[in-house]
Amino acid sequence: MKTPSILKTKKPSSPQDASLIPSDRSSRMLEFVTEDKPQPGEVREIADGVFWLRFSLPMTGLNHINLYALRDGDGWVVVDTGIAMAESKRQWEGHFKELMGGRPVNRVICTHLHPDHTGLAGWICRKFGAPLLMTRGEYMLCRLLVADTGHPAPQEGITFYRKAGFTTPQIDLYKKRFGGFGKAVEELPHAYDRLTDGEWGKIGKYTWRIIIGSGHSPEHACLYCEELGLCLTGDQLLPNISSNVSVWPTEPEGNPLNDWISSCHKLIKELPEDTLIGPAHGVPFRGAHKRLSKLIEHHEKALDRLYEFCVEPKMATEVYSVLFRRPIDDTNRIMAVGEAVAHLNCLKGRGLLSRRLNDAGQFTYKARIPKVG
Repeated sequence: MKTPSILKTKKPSSPQDASLIPSDRSSRMLEFVTEDKPQPGEVREIADGVFWLRFSLPMTGLNHINLYALRDGDGWVVVDTGIAMAESKRQWEGHFKELMGGRPVNRVICTHLHPDHTGLAGWICRKFGAPLLMTRGEYMLCRLLVADTGHPAPQEGITFYRKAGFTTPQIDLYKKRFGGFGKAVEELPHAYDRLTDGEWGKIGKYTWRIIIGSGHSPEHACLYCEELGLCLTGDQLLPNISSNVSVWPTEPEGNPLNDWISSCHKLIKELPEDTLIGPAHGVPFRGAHKRLSKLIEHHEKALDRLYEFCVEPKMATEVYSVLFRRPIDDTNRIMAVGEAVAHLNCLKGRGLLSRRLNDAGQFTYKARIPKVG
């Protein structure tokens, strides 16, 4: 298959599991590999032995995920697997036959824990007797979240959302929907091979290096091949949208936005500007430094707006208007409050906000004036 030429184009997108904060326009400065996206079941070779597969997702905004198949000697390596649903299995079966020619999958690599990346990892691993490769943080948290399925919502989660400002009906909806993560993930293997930052390894005739990022998930693995000038970035770097960065009840005092911004700076140092980026959503592109710089600026501006808004004490559920343009309702409320708390925790970590419990047992945040530091 012929590697496509680089074309300047725009690819707007607004997936619901991406950040709800409006994305900037930096995608106009990027160079995309194609003007048209492959349809589900189609294959595009974006570098020697690296094939871009596009799978459907059952969501209104986020309707696709990019997966990658890499030639590996007498077999293949799969990078990310799609969500656990019958349509994805049928699509994989077609690729096993047509693209892979019946040759085995030697390894399954998942960049991070989310179901659209890990959903069919266990199924593919069992089908081929292949090992699963993930970072420790992603594998362990994925197993933990899958294990929640069928259990009632924990008190820690109820407390987290009550302190954030959820009403009783909103808490009831959280309890009703709790445990949905595991329904989209086939049983994972009970052992894995650990990926670590800076680790090198061979896939076929090329050497790949692991670059770890954080913020969207705790220990996200990107795969970089200097020889090919290619990095498969999962959700750590996307062309058109900012990945969701949220605080969750499992780590209520976490500061994932600080981790995210630090990871963007790290990728600028690690990747040459002309690296071809293979993202999990959108079209492969060049212009990593431009995009990463814009993502940093994007969140810093949101933090500035939020700081100014908190001159008077505000709950997390009261700051949506300065962070999001999209209406917040039952379909996106969990994600919205997670992103809001992530930005509030970041400002609190910088010493710019104070936090206290009000008489109703809800956290309120107030700007320190003048700014500390």
